Amino acid sequence: MFGRRRRRTARSGGPVAFDAAAGLLTARVRDENGAALAGAVMVMRHRRTQRQTTVTADDYGLAVSTVPAGTYLVTLSATGYGELTCTADVSSGDHTSLGDVGLQPNQDRRLPEPGQWVLDPDHSSILFVARHIGLTQVHGRFTRFGGVIDVGERPERSSVDVVIDSASIDTAAKKRDEHLRSPDFLDVTRFPRIHFHGNRFRRAPGDRWLIDGTLSLRGASRGVQLDAGYLGLRAWDGERLGAVAKTQLHREDFTINWQQTLAKGLVVVGSTIEVLVDIQAVRRA
Repeated sequence: MFGRRRRRTARSGGPVAFDAAAGLLTARVRDENGAALAGAVMVMRHRRTQRQTTVTADDYGLAVSTVPAGTYLVTLSATGYGELTCTADVSSGDHTSLGDVGLQPNQDRRLPEPGQWVLDPDHSSILFVARHIGLTQVHGRFTRFGGVIDVGERPERSSVDVVIDSASIDTAAKKRDEHLRSPDFLDVTRFPRIHFHGNRFRRAPGDRWLIDGTLSLRGASRGVQLDAGYLGLRAWDGERLGAVAKTQLHREDFTINWQQTLAKGLVVVGSTIEVLVDIQAVRRA
C-alpha cells in the first residue's frame, strides 16, 4: 500500500513543477469503502529538523506537498477516523507517492439508535459571524432555542427541527442588539421565531453529513444546506450525541435589506452571515 514511485506528475496528464532541492510527496486518502476522503489531513515531520508541514486533501482525497528532501514521519487523519502513520523518504527532484491509503472509522463514532433526541440548550450553542465595514467580524449568538432530532431506522431518513427565539439575539452590545431586533433586521415583534426543518440527510466523507432543509426567517422560507460533523455518543446524565454544523446565509434572501454605505461604496454590514452550530442532544426515554 505504501509502495514508492518516482514520477514527474501528481495527476496523470499534467507536469508538476517543484524546486530541484525539494521533492513531491503525495497520498490518496480513502475511507473504509474506498471512497475519497475529502478534507483528510496529511502531516509531514522531517526526522532530522523536526520541521512540520500540513496539507489538506482535495475533493478527490489527494494530498500533495512539496517538501525539502529527507526522511519524514507522515501522519494521515480525518475527523471520525483513526490515524495512520508511516515513514517516507523524499529525494530532491523526485515524486514519492504513498499510493492509496485507507483509514478506518473510530469505534466511538457509532451512529445513534433510532428515536428522538432532544437538544440540550445548556450544552449547545447557535452562533453567527458578520463582517463590519469590511474590517472586523462581529460575533453573536441566540440564547433561547430548542429542537428535536428524529433518527430514522436508516440514518438518511432522519429529520431535525430547531426553533429559535429571535429576540434572544446577543452580540454583547445593547444598542446593536436593539437594532437587530427592530424591523430593520429580525423584526422580532412580527416574527418571534426562527425555524429550521431538515429532512434530507446525505452521508459525506468522514464523519460529515449534508443536511438539506428549509429555514423560515422573518417571514421568508428558503432552502438551506448544513455541512454537519458527527461527534459521536457519550453517557452522561443520559445517552447523548454531539454534532457541529455550519452554513452561510445571505441577508437579502430573507428580505433583511437594511444597509448603510460609507465612502467608496463600502457597506457597514456584510451581506454574508456565517452560522455555526454546536449541539448536544439527549435520547428521549
